[in-house]
Amino acid sequence: MNNGRTPRPRVTLHYAQTLDGRIATRTGNSQWISGASSLRLAHELRAAHAAVMVGLGTVNADNPRLTVRLAPGGSPLRIVADSMLRIKADRHVLTDGAAPTLIATTTHAPDARVAALRREGVEVLALPPDSAGRVDLAALLSALAQRGITSILVEGGGCLITSLLAAGVVDRLVACIAPKLVGTGIDAVGNLNILRLADAITFGEASFTPLGEDVIFDGLVQHCG
Repeated sequence: MNNGRTPRPRVTLHYAQTLDGRIATRTGNSQWISGASSLRLAHELRAAHAAVMVGLGTVNADNPRLTVRLAPGGSPLRIVADSMLRIKADRHVLTDGAAPTLIATTTHAPDARVAALRREGVEVLALPPDSAGRVDLAALLSALAQRGITSILVEGGGCLITSLLAAGVVDRLVACIAPKLVGTGIDAVGNLNILRLADAITFGEASFTPLGEDVIFDGLVQHCG
């Protein structure tokens, strides 16, 4: 995607949340918020994208496979944003061989850890960190575009979702809303530093569709300029 800016892949956010906007309980438990039909939708979305990306917290907490198993189509490239290579060695994305995995990290990550992952056949892409010391998402998207990745599905967690929204690089948002309340928990979206409703992120096209016991929100983000 270009839009007069630096070319980047089309970015779709997808997550399951409770009615009160939580993607997990306060202890981090998130399996399973949504129902079986919504889970199949998740696999259909994976099959429709060139890559699927998550943050380190999601991988270490949930150990997802990030492959396509419940829908037709091949599995996308798996990308993990991990600024200091703290990913656990036994995670499926590193060990199952079911799809290629790329770890996006920073140049501050330990050289020994980089070498160890590469010996295991995992691709490591080290980029200069952003001002907070994390993976520079704009630089990552640019690098992925240069290698021909045209679309990315982002499945969480909350920090990565929030960072992408704050950076204005999200094109589509698909949220599975489950009829559950958990109270205090992990928010789907964190602080976007929006102080006026007039500055809220809005959608040019959007729909709400019942799916099994859940409701799916599917909207195209309205970009300014």
